Amino acid sequence: MFVDMNVEIDTLLVARAFRRWLDEALPSGVYRAWVVETRDRQIVGGGGLTVWPWPPGPRYLGDRLAFVYNVYTEPAHRRRGLARLIMNTVHSWCRDNGITSIALNASADAVPLYQSLGYRESPRPMMFLALESPRSSSHPLREDL
Repeated sequence: MFVDMNVEIDTLLVARAFRRWLDEALPSGVYRAWVVETRDRQIVGGGGLTVWPWPPGPRYLGDRLAFVYNVYTEPAHRRRGLARLIMNTVHSWCRDNGITSIALNASADAVPLYQSLGYRESPRPMMFLALESPRSSSHPLREDL
């Protein structure tokens, strides 16, 4: 998925970290995932979500937000409605579980699909900051203790 999006990635490092995360997130229900399989049980598409506690605000009065991740269809199976099927399944699950707001980050190729499903770009885009882990570097204050 990230290669298709032209995102630089250390595939092995990310795969290991994601696997560790999934080992806890799937059994606990923090992450939910759906896959599309062929008749011979080959996975050709999928996607998942995490439900976050979220405070009510001016655009949304609910108390949880579903954040969709990793919606992907193998190239040979694209343009058959599989990503739409995955997203409709995500929407149904959210409705059934009382979640009325969903967020996601879209690749440029996926924007038309999400727009056709009713997604709109936020006027206040999310921003990110990656902090170093205290375990990965010495912290000046820690050395003074």
